[in-house]
Amino acid sequence: MRKKEVFKNAIFGLLNQIFIIARGFIIPRLIISTYGSNVNGLVSSITNFLAFITLLDGGFNVVIKSLLYKPIVNKDKKQIESILYSSNRFFRRIAGIFIIYIVLLLIIYPQITGDFNCKFIDLLIIVISISTFFEYYFGISYRIFLEASGKSYLISIINSLVTIISTIVITFLVKYNYDIIIVKLFGSIIFIIKPILLNVYARKKYKLCINSNYKEYVIQNKWDGLAQHIAWVIYCNTDVAVLTLFSTLFNVSIYSVYSLVCVSLRSIVNAITSGIDSTFGNIIASGKKELLEKGFDIYEIIYFSIITILFSCAIILIIPFVKVYTLGINDTNYINSSFGIIIILSEYIIAIRRPYRALIHAKGHFKETRIGAWIECIINITLSVVLVFKYGLVGIAIGTLAASLVRTIEFIYHANKVILSRKNIISIKKIILVIISTIFIILLDKYISYVDNINYINFLINSVITILFTTMIVLIVNIIFYNTKILKVLNIKNVIKQE
Repeated sequence: MRKKEVFKNAIFGLLNQIFIIARGFIIPRLIISTYGSNVNGLVSSITNFLAFITLLDGGFNVVIKSLLYKPIVNKDKKQIESILYSSNRFFRRIAGIFIIYIVLLLIIYPQITGDFNCKFIDLLIIVISISTFFEYYFGISYRIFLEASGKSYLISIINSLVTIISTIVITFLVKYNYDIIIVKLFGSIIFIIKPILLNVYARKKYKLCINSNYKEYVIQNKWDGLAQHIAWVIYCNTDVAVLTLFSTLFNVSIYSVYSLVCVSLRSIVNAITSGIDSTFGNIIASGKKELLEKGFDIYEIIYFSIITILFSCAIILIIPFVKVYTLGINDTNYINSSFGIIIILSEYIIAIRRPYRALIHAKGHFKETRIGAWIECIINITLSVVLVFKYGLVGIAIGTLAASLVRTIEFIYHANKVILSRKNIISIKKIILVIISTIFIILLDKYISYVDNINYINFLINSVITILFTTMIVLIVNIIFYNTKILKVLNIKNVIKQE
């Protein structure tokens, strides 16, 4: 992949995530303040239950992407079209099953919570599900192709436009007190634009012809990809499902507010690493092992520096943010320091494994790492269900933390030993430095003077102070421990070469 495209993917990916994060903060706050925490909890719960349908795609998208790298490098259009044909058929079957799942949800879900009228809940389920159905039916295969081709920036541009439009429309509707059903309906309809545009663009630009003349491509590793995908879906959705079943919608709403920060951090990380998966995939497909090892070593340093800044700031600012965000909302208590810190640490661990997971997916090693996926599932479900009764939100967070830690260890071990053929201690040293840096930053933060009054302006000022202070510490640490590699970072074109 060209260095120019890596840069474009990162920039447009970051802009896209900024818009998504802004929308993620604006809309829930509007819903909580206008309709109440209970309604926000219901919307969050339904959204998470609908997300369980993604179990059916079985990690298929990641498997498809790994299969596309080689034919894209070789410019084998026929094989690309054959793979996409099979992918398209699979996802359209998922769209059909999704309709059946919605019908079952319409029958069962209203029985889980008795806080709202059954008709109201059913209408909400239907309107929220519309955009997901269209995503499966029209856009996923072409999105995967564009990602594998290193064109993630195109997806980011389209998604940014849709996000901005939906945010404006929903804000207008909430401001004028439209029913929450109408609000979510318009939000879903606007997001239909995205898969349709991706479909049209990929067909026109790349002259892709996917039709019934193709025999279905035999997809290897799809069952192993299923294990990987289930682990991720359960990690993302088990917490809210357990809270819905064994706790209250108020706790779901509290969880969703803290989750805003986690999702935002994950989005920033994804934006920063946008296109990296396809870069590694193309390098692996080209057989350039030395380039892979050198590039990954430098990538680790840059990436770990960025997430140290992000997550150190998040740990420091999570509770001040929640105080500001929920100012004036009195129907439930949103302040829970222990839960906030643990849930951020869980996301931190997930972020640490991101480079290693990228290598494993690019290499297509789904079978080799499937056992860890199931172990993560079992740990997360078991601990969350057991601990939620005694510790509530904190118990849920502990389950997530334990599961993510086990899975991250496996990713680090496999990527180093099997793919990079190097000692794990190389990564471990870097991760230990990340941990020490974070602890050091948090301890020193106590000596920083902040503005006391709780409002958005003061929170923004405090955030800027924290970010600048944290960045300074991380830069100093890098200069001390990575001084011999700083020039390589500045001269990264020697590592990621232009085609």
